Amino acid sequence: MKTFYAILGNSLAASMSNTFVWFAVTFWVYLQTKSVIATSVMAGVYLGTIAISGFFLGSLVDRFKKKNVMLASSSISLLLYVLAALIYTTTPTQSFSDASNVMLWIFILLALMGALAGNLRGIALSTLVTILIPEDDRDRANGLAGTTNGVSFLAASIFSGLGVGQLGMFWVLVLAIGLMALVIAHLWTISIPETKVVHAEAHTDSIDIRGTIRVVRLVPGLFGLIFFNTFNNFLGGAFMSLMDAYGLLLTSVEVWGFLWGFLSLGFIVGGFVVAKKGLGASPLRTMFMANIAMWTISIIFPLQSSIVLLTPCLFIYLCLIPVVEASEQTILQKVIPQERQGRVFGFAQSIEQAASPITAFVAGPIAQLLFIPFMTTGAGVGLLGGWFGTGTDRGIALLFLVTGVIGLAVTMIAMRSYAYRTLSQKYQKHTLVAALGD
Repeated sequence: MKTFYAILGNSLAASMSNTFVWFAVTFWVYLQTKSVIATSVMAGVYLGTIAISGFFLGSLVDRFKKKNVMLASSSISLLLYVLAALIYTTTPTQSFSDASNVMLWIFILLALMGALAGNLRGIALSTLVTILIPEDDRDRANGLAGTTNGVSFLAASIFSGLGVGQLGMFWVLVLAIGLMALVIAHLWTISIPETKVVHAEAHTDSIDIRGTIRVVRLVPGLFGLIFFNTFNNFLGGAFMSLMDAYGLLLTSVEVWGFLWGFLSLGFIVGGFVVAKKGLGASPLRTMFMANIAMWTISIIFPLQSSIVLLTPCLFIYLCLIPVVEASEQTILQKVIPQERQGRVFGFAQSIEQAASPITAFVAGPIAQLLFIPFMTTGAGVGLLGGWFGTGTDRGIALLFLVTGVIGLAVTMIAMRSYAYRTLSQKYQKHTLVAALGD
């Protein structure tokens, strides 16, 4: 556990640095360009890269020692942040006010790829839970990992808003570079008890998607779980691409950053509860109940243009994210062999994230070209404006509302599916076999 705690602390600092940069860049781009489409495209590129890279990154985690993988991840982030800082200091300031400027997008891509390199650490951390933690305690360890994500989210939210509002992007990058250098130095000092890389097959020098698919197919209902989360992410892309624009229409960037700092306590609370209480006898049912609550919240908060309503709704929503993530991780750690877990985690991530970029890319244009005009000058003003309100924020809110209704309906249907029943039975069987073995 001492080693696990040291790795968690190191991962916390790395995640905080990466999240800090990405939040700050998103805030800064919207304030510079006032373009919803720009932030939507950024979210789409971010999610699209996660989807494409999951297959490859999972294979790397299985092929190399986990410490080396994590060192490589942080080193790549450090290099890309240095390059982004060079672009920022050598480009005229007025160029960054044009959403079509090439140098702006080069800067965005460097910062984005630096943040995304941290994704490699996330996959490695999930496999380290299997290596370092006894099976009965893994749900709680996954909860602790969720708590660290919440802490990094909290700190990054506060400091990104302050950084952009008070210091500017240059000092944001300087702080990120310094913190990432410290992360690398600290990671060198941690000894991870992994004497060799475990492989079940000889062909470990490839991504081996076919072999990973075979492993997933051996677990009845697991594809159903992955595709359910894929659909949820398809809808969730709308929230990721438009939430900052929505929040910045309601308040200032400093307040929005501080607010996200407070809201990030939800990650900590949710992860802490999982770490203390576990996920119950059926993590799958726990995950679905959490999804029902999340989609219900997504219907409630858009009903009024109110930061007072938005804040508690988002707080509860964020409390439930660690529950959903820990549930899926615990299920995969139970039913997938250790030597395949890196690739399966990467495969699941790629499939689940594949739909989000589509939504993120189209959500901005749909909001700006359809929903916003509908609620500012279109028929929506007369049809809904009397109780729903009018304006740009109400157009985005209407898109959120429609998304929430669809998500809730699909979740209720999925809980009655064959895949849900079979995967639940498979998990219980593994639990019983493990108990008999002990």
